[in-house]
Amino acid sequence: MQLKPISQQVVAIIGASSGIGRLAALKFAQRGAKVVVAARSEPGLKSLVEEIRSAGGEAISVVADVSEFEQVKAVAEKTVAEYGRLDTWVHTAATGILAPFEKITPQEFARVVDVTLMGQVYGAMVALPHLKREGRGALIHISSVEGRRSLPLQSPYSTAKHGLEGFLEALRVELQHEQLPISVTSILPSVINTPYYNKVRTKLGVKPTGIPPYYQPDIVVDAILYAAEHPTRDFIVGDVGKILDLLQKVSPSLVDSLLLLVGFAGQRTTEPKSEDAPDNVFAPISGYDRVEGDFSNLAIPTFLDWLDMNPYLKWSALAFTAFAVFGTAMFLDGWHPRNEV
Repeated sequence: MQLKPISQQVVAIIGASSGIGRLAALKFAQRGAKVVVAARSEPGLKSLVEEIRSAGGEAISVVADVSEFEQVKAVAEKTVAEYGRLDTWVHTAATGILAPFEKITPQEFARVVDVTLMGQVYGAMVALPHLKREGRGALIHISSVEGRRSLPLQSPYSTAKHGLEGFLEALRVELQHEQLPISVTSILPSVINTPYYNKVRTKLGVKPTGIPPYYQPDIVVDAILYAAEHPTRDFIVGDVGKILDLLQKVSPSLVDSLLLLVGFAGQRTTEPKSEDAPDNVFAPISGYDRVEGDFSNLAIPTFLDWLDMNPYLKWSALAFTAFAVFGTAMFLDGWHPRNEV
């Protein structure tokens, strides 16, 4: 399967007014792609398009709530009407509520699932007919490490991300069965320093936070840009996420114990915040149409992501490590080829 170079692509980015989506739009445009950006925040989209155009890029915007199928469909139709085709669909939109499960209402839980899961399903539904018409393309869905391991106080979001992983697995195999050269990628970020924790609803009595450490949004965007040109199944972004995924596979009960230690206090700041404070669960809020959040001081670099974007070096390094470990073990055990004669 071969995807077009980014400079030749038409890319639709959903959830682009802030955070990962906003930076992705800027980076795609810098690389020469024609970009269509969508979100609920009209001021955020307007400032983003102006920024792209002022730098010499091409972009248009569509205001859309991803929980409404017809509005998501309108994004795909506008993309094709303006640029004649669609090559890559990037879906980043999400919302959340940080609260104990018993404090979350049925309406709140359903809303998080509608935006964070069903919005992604609607995105794939409307993008696929256009990608099929082109004969190739990429669906890039922003999931989360919470799609592999749920966190306390985030049950609606974790539910949605687990559902997204199940959906993408089924869709990927169906497309393979049809022998359609359409790449389906799940990007699973660790804790990322975006305005997400400024905008979501909290019932903790304080401003919420992700469990540190954080990573900056650019590492997620690097993974998105990579997947837009290189068919990729899954991409866990951030070394901590990779470690958590491994621990979850080895011993879920160990991860339970770790989260009992850090999962509750680790998601609370000391800054008071009422549950009546403005949030973006049911409607957009102003003031956060930016890429980064408030936790740059807690951000660390990642090292292993580079290997995922250089698979030949990755597998060579793993093979070398395995050979070195095996050789060392044989040496310590007293084995030598002459011993076998």
